[in-house]
Amino acid sequence: MADKLGPKEKIYEAYSALADERVKLEEDKASVSSSDGKKTYTIRWRDNVYVSDDNATYWQGYPGYPVIAVMMLKGELPYDKEVSELFKDVNWHELNNKYKRDYAKAVKEVINERKLNEDEIDKEVEKVYEQLKEADIIIRRKL
Repeated sequence: MADKLGPKEKIYEAYSALADERVKLEEDKASVSSSDGKKTYTIRWRDNVYVSDDNATYWQGYPGYPVIAVMMLKGELPYDKEVSELFKDVNWHELNNKYKRDYAKAVKEVINERKLNEDEIDKEVEKVYEQLKEADIIIRRKL
């Protein structure tokens, strides 16, 4: 069971990272580039312990989008490639700044602008969120 859960909207950011092929997975670590390309985060894991230098994971203590994206690629969380592709090329950094970290408003703008089926996407996101809730993972600052 994850110690702490972050906003559900981080799943959308993980989808974008995967759709944009910004996740580079290795044996026991990964790197994920930010949506604006200005930062690269390093994610490491050993068994069920994850560490990452993205702000959410490091400072807030919940799995940020880089950790979620890695868990999806590793098959530890559901990953619907079709849903992921709907969020290709979204600059979340810019949107999150625009909405002063109101992640729900940022997601709403993308869904509205792209005329996406919110109900279908919500079902898939909820599935990921529920599994994340049940995931036996520990978030730490160091391995």
